[in-house]
Amino acid sequence: MNNRSHRPTSTAFRDFVASGWDDSALTDVAPLAAAEWTPARRAAVSARFPGERLVIPAGPLKVRSNDTDYRFRAHSSFIHLTGLENDSEPDALLVFEPREDAGPGDPGHEAVLWFRPRAGADTEEFFSDARYGEYWVGARDDLDSMRVRTGIATADSSTAMDAVTKDLGSVSVRVVRGADQGVEAQIDAARMQVSADLEAAHAGDDELQQFLSELRLLKDAHEVEQLRHAVAITRRGFDRAVAALPAAPEHARGERLVETSFESAARLDGYGVGYDTIAAAGDHACTLHWIRNDGRVRAGDLLLLDAGAEADSLYTADITRTLPVSGTFTEAQARVYDAVLEAADAAFAVAGEHARRTVRFADVHTAAMEVIAARLHDFGILPVSVEEALAESGQQHRRWMVHGTSHHLGLDVHDCAQARREMYLEAELEPGMVFTIEPGLYFKQADLLVPEEFRGIGVRIEDDVLVTEDGVESLSAGFPRTRAEVEAWVQELSGRPQRADRRDRTGGASA
Repeated sequence: MNNRSHRPTSTAFRDFVASGWDDSALTDVAPLAAAEWTPARRAAVSARFPGERLVIPAGPLKVRSNDTDYRFRAHSSFIHLTGLENDSEPDALLVFEPREDAGPGDPGHEAVLWFRPRAGADTEEFFSDARYGEYWVGARDDLDSMRVRTGIATADSSTAMDAVTKDLGSVSVRVVRGADQGVEAQIDAARMQVSADLEAAHAGDDELQQFLSELRLLKDAHEVEQLRHAVAITRRGFDRAVAALPAAPEHARGERLVETSFESAARLDGYGVGYDTIAAAGDHACTLHWIRNDGRVRAGDLLLLDAGAEADSLYTADITRTLPVSGTFTEAQARVYDAVLEAADAAFAVAGEHARRTVRFADVHTAAMEVIAARLHDFGILPVSVEEALAESGQQHRRWMVHGTSHHLGLDVHDCAQARREMYLEAELEPGMVFTIEPGLYFKQADLLVPEEFRGIGVRIEDDVLVTEDGVESLSAGFPRTRAEVEAWVQELSGRPQRADRRDRTGGASA
């Protein structure tokens, strides 16, 4: 019941609101940029599951409060296989329907995109449905325009579930779980009607999700281009955030001032942020997923900014820089920063060796940890030898860096997360992989096992890396990275004058 509506209901209004609309935009559509690349992705899925019906939901709108929804973002597998962007297309299903005429060696599926097409101006939905009506949410595709944009056959989703559940006793159906609970429930109900083994069916669903996740481990040229674009947007956001640093100490929620400075660029130039921004000053930088961002930013502190812009294609960057709020690192801050940078450089070096020898994904982390353990020993913090710490039975150094050094990156900030261990951690590096390198050191204020001068210092340096035929390429190479570069960046964008004769507090000239 809607007790607050003043919407007119007269026949005169309905006739009048349905007249005088220009529909020419629906005939002026072009294929999406990804449409050239998605057929090969769908072909790989078809080849892996011959003769089976596959269901990949976009997912429904999610209520934020009462009658308002969160901004929609489809499931990443749906995006990857359709190429749809931005907030398309809630409640849609991509269905791989096995072809009856498929012969031996021909897996043969027809992909059909079931979605809710636009309702014309002559319908009540057009003006009265605040969730789907074009008058409320803007122009939407009809069946023909969506087919042109995606290159996929289209159908009205009002009959989708009948098509998905038909002949369930003779056709195996797999569905990506976790995307749309309503779709899952209907498929499971249909499975039970034909006495299917639900446990086995769910295992099959998981196998589909696993394959779709592993399919994204190697990025094609379009995906790499989109990731480059996301990194470029992210750089502009970082510049805005760095420029906001001088004003941050004056604000009771200085962290949030930095956060919103970044996110304005992400939203203006892309779809938004790919994950919740971390803008953590002082001791907050030692909380790995500090996203509250409501703390003060004090002169002399470090601010750890972990942020990534999501392009309209929904590919995201993921960059971290640790910034000296006052423009220069203190001696203790410099020692920690340089240790983390050395670990990152070691990880880069090992990753780049894949063209000459076998390098596994886990080796990148191992290289960084060897440096972290050695520097903690140099600081007098490690309670055992470096060798003891690095042994599986030790790992004491991980107290100060409990997270991994790398994760895959793409449509999800932690991309390909459902991939098997042997395809992820134990996999050999291959051209087309995109992942992060992000070591860190985190000395919490309350940590009594570290010298007082280090307490409250958290440093992470994170870059996005593309594996190439002859090594690796840092997609974030345009970001200041060394301590001297970061100091110059902060000083320049914050308007602080640089002194040519300045020497850092370690006693050496600034690099």
